[in-house]
Amino acid sequence: MITHPRTEELAQAVAAWIDTIRPGLDPRNAFLARVAANALATVGRELTRGPAAEATAAAAMAQVLGHGGPHAELNAELCARIRSAELTVATPGLLAALRTMASDQLAIDQPSYRPEGTPPPRP
Repeated sequence: MITHPRTEELAQAVAAWIDTIRPGLDPRNAFLARVAANALATVGRELTRGPAAEATAAAAMAQVLGHGGPHAELNAELCARIRSAELTVATPGLLAALRTMASDQLAIDQPSYRPEGTPPPRP
C-alpha cells in the first residue's frame, strides 16, 4: 500500500532540514531560516491541534451564547456581544470559555509559554 506523508509531517521535515543548515548560514539568513522553521512548526501544530481546539472553542461559545453554529459565526457573535457589553465578566461561563480558548490557541502559537506560577511540563 502506498502512503503519503501527512501535511504536518512534511512541515516538520522541512523545519528540521532548515534547522540542520541554519548553523552554516550568515547571521541574517540564519535568522530568516529560524523564522521560517518557527512558522512551519506553528503550521504543524495548527494542523494537529487546531481542529480539536476549534471544536472545544465552538462548544464553549455555544454554551455561553445559548445556541450552536459554525465556529466563525459563534466567534463573530461572541466578539460583538462582548464589545457591546451584552456579555461581561459576570456572564456565567464566559471567563472559563475565554480562558480555555486562549490556552488552546497559545498551545498552538507559543507552546513554550507558561503562565506565571505554572510548573514546566514533566519530561
